[in-house]
Amino acid sequence: MAFTVFNTAPFRADSVGSFLRPEELVNARKLHKHGLLDAAGLKQVEDKCIRDLVAKQIAHGLKGFTDGEFRRSWWHLDFLWALNGVESTSATAGYTFVGIETRPETALLVGKLSGENHAFVEHFKFVKSLEQDGTQARQTIPSPAQTLSILLNPRNKDQSLPVWRDFYANEEELAEAVAAAYRQVYSDLYDAGCRCVQIDDCALPLLCDAQKVEKWGLDVKHLSELYVYTNNASLRDKQSDLTVTTHFCRGNYRSHYSSNGAYDAIAPSAFATENVDGFYLEYDDARSGSFEALKFIPHDKRVVLGIVSSKLVELEDLQELEARVKDAARFFPLENLCVSPQCGFASTEEGNALTEAQQWAKIDLVVELAHRIWG
Repeated sequence: MAFTVFNTAPFRADSVGSFLRPEELVNARKLHKHGLLDAAGLKQVEDKCIRDLVAKQIAHGLKGFTDGEFRRSWWHLDFLWALNGVESTSATAGYTFVGIETRPETALLVGKLSGENHAFVEHFKFVKSLEQDGTQARQTIPSPAQTLSILLNPRNKDQSLPVWRDFYANEEELAEAVAAAYRQVYSDLYDAGCRCVQIDDCALPLLCDAQKVEKWGLDVKHLSELYVYTNNASLRDKQSDLTVTTHFCRGNYRSHYSSNGAYDAIAPSAFATENVDGFYLEYDDARSGSFEALKFIPHDKRVVLGIVSSKLVELEDLQELEARVKDAARFFPLENLCVSPQCGFASTEEGNALTEAQQWAKIDLVVELAHRIWG
């Protein structure tokens, strides 16, 4: 059987977006933080490291590439901090992962939200300039639902500064503001030449974790509907040739995860009704449940199976991976399946507990797997 060759993301062999920071970049960021390297000097190092990374992604067989999120400290907060009306602030505690806690940083709403002049647009222009024939630059950002969940987070209410209720009457009004800010960012990215945006989402998968839902008293039905609505509202009037995909993530910090749970709790709403072009889904271990939830995804979309771990050093068995893809094909057409690592390799600048060589071995495995299945 001959399979379609995809010319836009998601690709048969893909990545989620973030990569381990090289030592040169790590050192430059430290110098900049301590006032020993100015912004221009840091940008020069970032540019060099991003050029090198893009060349490596292409050399290792990836058609879609990113800047590795090399200009960020966090996968999500840097985006929020660059929105108008949002500031960086300390939190009462870091994000809790299994066996570890992050730096205590978050985002605080200090005014009306808007997305004009977002720094990520200029970041994308640089990575766009590195495209070659047959390759595509992709911009990764946190999902609108993720941004909404952070601005609604009770940790923000412990601050003495104003909170979201000072600017918006209710959750729905804030959700509309978030969506409008994203529409502006999408439009500006499009004008900068971007044709593929990936929205990374931990907010919806968190609702699959029964223990956290019970502990925090979360209303799964209400929140899943609110989050999907916000994501979809951001896509109103989207340009027809702008591909928007989503990555459902259960947390990824220094090789530790945050939440558990199969997708069943959100599949009927999120999988069936979210108006994205494709889903990047974590399926690296038993925490993700079976592939049966894929049956809720419309067959005209693409699904990227994240079955290679970006957290663990051990290299998966190729035959076992191939068998897992065939298992998934019982619930979703093989023609529209792709493969990738389950998440990025460095959702924060600290990175996962792998070496760069081990990181690329994982990518090589993904590429080999895709070639073996789809040719």
